[in-house]
Parts: sequence; structure tokens; C-alpha cells
Amino acid sequence: MDMELLVPIVEIVAIYALPVLFAITLHEAAHGYVARHFGDMTAYAQGRISINPARHIDLVGTIVVPIAILALSKFSGGAGLLFGWAKPVPVNYSALRRPRQNMLWVAAAGPGANLVMALGWAAMFKAATLLPGNYFTEPLLKMGKAGMQVNIVLMVLNLLPILPLDGGRIVASLLPSRLAWGYAKLEPWGFPILLLLLFTNVLGVILGPMVNLSFRVLGTIFRI
Repeated sequence: MDMELLVPIVEIVAIYALPVLFAITLHEAAHGYVARHFGDMTAYAQGRISINPARHIDLVGTIVVPIAILALSKFSGGAGLLFGWAKPVPVNYSALRRPRQNMLWVAAAGPGANLVMALGWAAMFKAATLLPGNYFTEPLLKMGKAGMQVNIVLMVLNLLPILPLDGGRIVASLLPSRLAWGYAKLEPWGFPILLLLLFTNVLGVILGPMVNLSFRVLGTIFRI
């Protein structure tokens, strides 16, 4: 590969590596932590309640797919919708004290973790704007922006009411039992539907306004 083409890819990977890694893996760890709080020790017993990314990395979903999307978006000149996943944290539904009610909070924990991380990266971005210009300022600004972008996209994406996404789990927890049972039967179709929406760019059209609104809210909070 031509070095002129390789350098931008290396730069992008260097900027996005930590934001992507922690956004995806801590999202999963949060599910396990909240499940343990409500009585399910499955994830804890398997060592999945950890901030160690190695315990959550899926080679394809956490590394290959995000890098491929970033590289393709660089060459195509488009923004690209960053997409990825980690190894799902196991949750034993029946082990929860109040399965239907508790599952809502277990599902919401992942997007909640992304929200907290987006706020943290925004704070870092703001701090970088206040620092005197030096060798580290620009990388901090770029990484802060990447961290906001990655976590906002993952938060909004996972809140879509499509099983097996977290938003689907939340909807299933809120529906009456009979409707929830029928809704759960749609789960095998969830991932193919999500991929279809992604590759037809319908997903970007759906998420775009919500992502932009989230960025504006962060900008207002931190004045950035």
C-alpha cells in the first residue's frame, strides 16, 4: 500500500482506538454491573464486569469492522456511520429479582455508560481548548471529538426499538406480557433489519437528527 494512503489510516486509527475500544467494551460491562445489582451473578462469575477491554473485545466487531468503516469513510470522503460491537455480556433473565422490571435497567445501562463517556470526552475536549497550544493540544482535541462522536452514535443506535438492541429490550420490558412475548419473537429478524438499514443508508437518515441534537446539547453544556 502507498505510504501516502497508509498515513491517514494510521492517524485515524490512533485517534479513534481508545474512544472506540472503551465505548464498546464499557457499554457491555455496564450491562453486567447492573445485572449483578439486581441479583444476576452470571457476568460477574465469568469476569465480564471489568474495565479491562480484553475481556470484552470481539475481533471482528470491536476491531475489524470499525477500522474498515473508518478507512472507507476516509477514502470516500463521507462521514460514515461508525458501527461495531463487543462480546455480549451474558444476562440470566430468570436470575433477576424482578425480571421484567429489572431488565429495563440492565438494558438502559449500556446507553447510559455511553452518555457518561460522551460527557467525559466533551470535558476533555473543552479542557484542550483552554490549554496553551502545544504538541498535545491537537491530538487531544481530535480524540475528544472522536470520543463524543463514537459514544453518541452508539448511544442513539442502541436506543432504537429493535431487538436485540437495548432499545428493543427496554420496549419489551414496558409492554404488557402478551405484547412483549409477540414482540420478542421478532428478535431473529432484528440484526438483518439493522444491516439492511445500515447498507441502504436509511439508518444514517434516522440517526442523523438525533446525533446532531446530542452534539448541540453537549456543545451547550460545555460551551464548545
